[in-house]
Amino acid sequence: MHSPIIAPVVALVAWSLVIWVWMYAKRIPAMQAAKIDVKNLRGGSGADLKAILPAPVQWSAENYNHLMEQPTIFYAIALSLALLEQGAGLNATIAWVYVALRIAHSLVQVTVNRVIVRFALFTLSTLCLMALTLHAAIALMAG
Repeated sequence: MHSPIIAPVVALVAWSLVIWVWMYAKRIPAMQAAKIDVKNLRGGSGADLKAILPAPVQWSAENYNHLMEQPTIFYAIALSLALLEQGAGLNATIAWVYVALRIAHSLVQVTVNRVIVRFALFTLSTLCLMALTLHAAIALMAG
């Protein structure tokens, strides 16, 4: 039997991989259209492509990077709650809300990229992380 909070962890990892595929589905054709010779390309980074590729092509790459940042805290706290046997009920629900908000954030960023909407979704997801962290701290103090 596994803790219910593991499911949203797996879902967010799966979503991150969807964005990875989306990123390359956008980038590769754009790089070809820009005549970038990837066979002979040496060094550089994704940031170097910002000067060459249109902004909408970069949005999925930027979102992929975002999914490698704050969600690492989510993974840590969710797994901590699972180990503390606090990964069911309200905590599992909050974890699913976090994942839904991150998916919504991704969809906004890779399509219309409205910063105010992204900021609202990011803030709400951060509140979920705060709640999960508080619940883990309470569980630790309780014993």
